[in-house]
Amino acid sequence: MRKAEVTRNTLETQISVKINLDGSGQQTLNTGVPFLDHMLDQVARHGMVDLAVEAKGDLHIDGHHTVEDIGITLGQAFAKAAGDKKGLRRYGHAYVPLDEALSRVVVDLSGRPGLEFHVPFKRAMIGTFDVDLTHEFFQGFANHALVTLHIDNLRGENAHHQCETVFKAFGRALRMAIEADPRAAGVIPSTKGSL
Repeated sequence: MRKAEVTRNTLETQISVKINLDGSGQQTLNTGVPFLDHMLDQVARHGMVDLAVEAKGDLHIDGHHTVEDIGITLGQAFAKAAGDKKGLRRYGHAYVPLDEALSRVVVDLSGRPGLEFHVPFKRAMIGTFDVDLTHEFFQGFANHALVTLHIDNLRGENAHHQCETVFKAFGRALRMAIEADPRAAGVIPSTKGSL
């Protein structure tokens, strides 16, 4: 079982993440940011990973530090659980629709952090959630999971739908990338010999 647990404590946030890449989509989420809990639930269910996130942050200021630091900590846990990536597919992609919205996410477990994020949200807030924090979450994840991540919302009029399709596609793309490739058992999928 590819599992990891990471705790990150700063003056702004205290975060604990547990992940099982060979899970069944079970989740326990208590981030203090209800909309982020909803989005992380999508990642767990559609990525078929077990995920536990416990966070306390300076939400009296705003959600920025909490959401970004959860992305960072989740990225660290993902990298630890993925290990040397031998025998994995490495690449994953997914298109996910929700009513009028359609998003595409492509991931490469490259060992190199990179994010291309193109989501033209139709409004600035989803309830009390600032949509700018979506980029901060994925930037933190990509930087610390050491993955290349391309996120595109291809169409959408409802910001909730736009964001939800992104997180669902992210979960599905990760699921594909971390799957074992039966034709490449024990092989690191890179001409460099490492990722």
